[in-house]
Amino acid sequence: MKPALQIFALEDIPLVEPEDTLHKLLIDALEKKGLQPLSGDVLVIAQKIVSKSEGRYVYLNEVEPSAQAFELEKKTGKPAALVQVILDQTEEVLRVRGELMIVRHKLGYIHANAGVDQSNIESSPDNPRVLLLPENPQQSAVELREKLSTHYGCSVSVVINDSAGRPWRNGITGFALASAGFSAVVDKCGSADLFSRPMQVTQIAVADELASAASLVMGQADESVPAVLLRGAALEPEFENNIPLIRDYNFDLFK
Repeated sequence: MKPALQIFALEDIPLVEPEDTLHKLLIDALEKKGLQPLSGDVLVIAQKIVSKSEGRYVYLNEVEPSAQAFELEKKTGKPAALVQVILDQTEEVLRVRGELMIVRHKLGYIHANAGVDQSNIESSPDNPRVLLLPENPQQSAVELREKLSTHYGCSVSVVINDSAGRPWRNGITGFALASAGFSAVVDKCGSADLFSRPMQVTQIAVADELASAASLVMGQADESVPAVLLRGAALEPEFENNIPLIRDYNFDLFK
C-alpha cells in the first residue's frame, strides 16, 4: 500500500506576541486537537508566528529613509520609510514594477518586498509597523525541532513556511524558509526511471512540497491556521552534505 499524507490543522493558537514561548503554544494546540506527534511527523509553522514570537517588528515612524528610498518612493508609490525597511533587508534590488519590488534578501531568498509584511498585523495608524522575516529561520527551525522532539520523546521535523509568486505562473504558493529533521532536497540523479533510464537532473524540493501542501490548509487570509501537522511523508534523514534549498547565486540562470 502506498503511503498516504495526512494534514491536521492546528486552529487553537492565540495571536502570538513577542517573547511568547512558541513551542509551548504549539504543544498546547496539539493537545487541544488530541494529537500526539510520532517519529517522522512534520510540523509546518507559518513564518509570521515565528517572526512575531521573535519580535521582528519595525515601526515606520522610527525609520529614517535614505536618498535611494525617496527615489524608489517615486517609482513605487510606497512610503519612503517602508521602502527603507525593504532596502535594509535587501542584498540586491532585482526588479521594480509598479508597487512591486523584487529583491534578493540578505538571507538569499528572491522575494517580493524582502518579505516585509503588513497583513494580519495589529498596527496603529499613528505609528504603523511591519513584520520582517525571522533573523535566522534555519536556527529557529532547529531550535523548535529540538524542543518539540525533547518534549514528545520522538523525532519531530519542522518546516517554517512562507508564500511567494513564481516566474511564469500566476498565483502564490507555499515554500520553505527553513527546515530541520530531514533532507530538504533529495537528489534522484542516477536513479532509474520506469524504463531503466538514469535520471539526469531530478532533484526533489521535499521541504517546499511539504510547505505547499500545508499552505492549502493554512490559507493566506483570515483562516487562522498558523500551523499544521503532516503525517505520512516519506522523508530522508539529514546528512552533512545536504543540498540547500537556495541555489548558489553563481548558478542562477535568471539573475
